[in-house]
Amino acid sequence: MKHSSAEHPLAHLNLGQATAYPERYDASLLQAVPRQLNRTPIGILAGAALPFKGTDYWTGYELSWLQQNGLPQVAIGYFEVPADSPNLIESKSFKLYLNSFNASRWENWEDVQQTLSRDLTECAGAPVTVHLHPLHAEQHQIGHWHATSIDDTGVSIDCYDYNPELLQPASHEHVTETLYTDLLKSNCLITNQPDWGSLFIHYRGQAIDHASLLRYIVSFRNHNEFHEQCVERIFMDLSQRLVIEQLSVYARYTRRGGLDINPFRSNFEAAPNMNRLSRQ
Repeated sequence: MKHSSAEHPLAHLNLGQATAYPERYDASLLQAVPRQLNRTPIGILAGAALPFKGTDYWTGYELSWLQQNGLPQVAIGYFEVPADSPNLIESKSFKLYLNSFNASRWENWEDVQQTLSRDLTECAGAPVTVHLHPLHAEQHQIGHWHATSIDDTGVSIDCYDYNPELLQPASHEHVTETLYTDLLKSNCLITNQPDWGSLFIHYRGQAIDHASLLRYIVSFRNHNEFHEQCVERIFMDLSQRLVIEQLSVYARYTRRGGLDINPFRSNFEAAPNMNRLSRQ
């Protein structure tokens, strides 16, 4: 059942509304979205142990502030929000919050980093790790998945509406595979703007039919959901519809407004070290 805007639990967000850009530092710009809003519909009950661990890895490319003498500073920010935090951080509010640093004066880089960590932690409801890198220290090159692409299967596709029933096993054989696709697209839950991403799947279990997996991923093309929610939905669909013992799902999304979001969920491993991809 659809909610009216007055009833919708996210109707209070600035997302999708005309918003004035801040002229001074303002932590109140950050807006939280309870993760449980999406988890209950995909079978993760409130209060139950999560079926995965993970982190939302954010990169901020447009972070700036003023020194006490008025000289601007610029940095790339890396933010790690734990998947077991009660809230995810709504991305437009995050952008507005970071912009509020632009005309504010700070004692030093450490002061900025500590302030970011404190405010983001309060919003997420769990400790958020923050690292600031000066641009001259950035050595990251464009990365590539160390995995097998499923994008050249030659499959015909005519379904662009979310459909988990497309997932099929290839056989009863149990295998270990590391797969990726660059064809993930979903849409913002509020604004319907397109979100482009690359998806990495590492699993051990019943062999997944690659053509069916690609059809399933492409079925997100008209689907409206936040980045973090899409990754958790994919994790749960694969876990519930196939016989999989170990599973990692990692999406790296194209940046928007100077931020990219890269959610990782796994029941057996840590996220691989990964440089940004070519579209990031």
